[in-house]
Amino acid sequence: MFIYNIKLSGTKIFKFVFTIIILIVLVVFGITTYKIYDACNNSYDYTNSKDFIELNNHNYSNILKIVHEDVDTYIGQKIKFSGFIYRVYDLNQKQFVLGRNMIISSDLQTVVIGFLCEYKDAITIKDNTWIEIEGKITKGTYHGSDMPIIEVNSIKEINKPEDEYAYPPDENYIPTSVIL
Repeated sequence: MFIYNIKLSGTKIFKFVFTIIILIVLVVFGITTYKIYDACNNSYDYTNSKDFIELNNHNYSNILKIVHEDVDTYIGQKIKFSGFIYRVYDLNQKQFVLGRNMIISSDLQTVVIGFLCEYKDAITIKDNTWIEIEGKITKGTYHGSDMPIIEVNSIKEINKPEDEYAYPPDENYIPTSVIL
């Protein structure tokens, strides 16, 4: 049987713990740097893609804003998202807004935001029904302003999601022709 007698001093323990902490910080820094670099290099230009732009409650308002600011860039782009049927008095029978409530204040005040959609049987869908659509972006006018209109190809009724709200555009929002 061997017995080891290890003598530890306070400075040796401090140096060992300090070295471990520095190694952990370097590993975390390296992983973070890699993820940022990888995210920057994996940005994808949907304007030349046959893929769908998929909206969710976190990117909904960013994409809505981007497409409204430069509708010509996104004409013909396929899009897929969900929301509730919202109608205003001046829409025709083929039109509806596929909307989400966007939180605008800390006390949960909301405003409806969404894309104007056209669908041949739109009148058969009741207001406030949650649906998921697939369609393509076209350009139209509403009260004299150019705006994107979604030409709906397919509709599927869905249950109201657990998180039904959209969130305001990020504070670091930068308009581009690329949807991230």
